Amino acid sequence: MSFERVFSGAPWETKVGYCRVLRAGNLVFVTGTAPVDPDGDVHAPGDALAQARRCLTIIRESLGKLGVGMDSVVRTRMFTTDIDRWEHYGEAHKEVFGDHPPATTLVEVSRLIHPDMLIEIEADAVVGEG
Repeated sequence: MSFERVFSGAPWETKVGYCRVLRAGNLVFVTGTAPVDPDGDVHAPGDALAQARRCLTIIRESLGKLGVGMDSVVRTRMFTTDIDRWEHYGEAHKEVFGDHPPATTLVEVSRLIHPDMLIEIEADAVVGEG
């Protein structure tokens, strides 16, 4: 089986030992994606919808580096520190996946790596070999 990795250059990748995206054969896995701006700051503190959109934008851009579209995503996992904002997260998710909805999970966790982060999203995709 062939493996292809995409790195974002985030300092956490080398500190923790992970990559942004891993393609293993026809399976593609996007690591937990936090709402971070290009300069490394938390995107839109306090704004659940904007943070979810930012996570999904990063996922889209990361998959794109392997030529994979969001329509290939078969599963997402959303981890939030405030489940009461589920409608905001759902709105962003539906904007992206409305025509090709993946299986998904939304769960509340006690905290994320930065106190201003409200959500982190993972994604798995299936693509053709080759």
